[in-house]
Amino acid sequence: MLGTSIGSNSLILGVFALATAALLSGTYQGTRDRIASEERKAAQKALLEIVPSSRHNNDLLMDTLAVPKVHWELLGLKNGGDINIARDGDQPIAVIIPAVAPDGYSGAIKLIAGVNRDGTLAGVRVLAHTETPGLGDKVDLKKSDWILGFNGTSLQSPMPDQWQVKKDGGDFDQFTGATITPRAVVKQVRKVLEFYQLNQTLLFEAEPAPQSEEPVNE
Repeated sequence: MLGTSIGSNSLILGVFALATAALLSGTYQGTRDRIASEERKAAQKALLEIVPSSRHNNDLLMDTLAVPKVHWELLGLKNGGDINIARDGDQPIAVIIPAVAPDGYSGAIKLIAGVNRDGTLAGVRVLAHTETPGLGDKVDLKKSDWILGFNGTSLQSPMPDQWQVKKDGGDFDQFTGATITPRAVVKQVRKVLEFYQLNQTLLFEAEPAPQSEEPVNE
């Protein structure tokens, strides 16, 4: 009788465990799909802030080129990343390059920088950071317009030795009470421009990616 009871309980527990595993698996799959969709929307929004749809007619999320591994360190990337290419027709007009500033005040700062074909910056956006609210978080466009100061700059304007915050003798503003964060971002954006300078041929000779039936560029 005891053996029958134990066996019955074991069977019930087994069925319960299988049902729980199935439920968790379904929940994970649904959550993962929603997260992926939200991440795609967030990425699209950031890309289109840098290169608006009026400048290109391709799907920025689909038209990509992998960052060559030899340049991961320069861009601060540990696991690589994709460069998004903006095209007018088949002609590349700008590239959006991922980078990570590893030396923010509170940790790494993930960003993207758009570079026009002439080497000027179309824009920079910080995608993720853990900087101090009210101080270092001003690198986020939602907190201040500091990041817009990169628009139109290049390695020639200002000159390379001026790609520093003003406290270090450069051209870029720092924040009151917070110098480390803007210093880290300025340094990494300069490295993006250095990467661009080294790889213009690679970036602008990439073949267009097949486009989806409904390009995501609105």
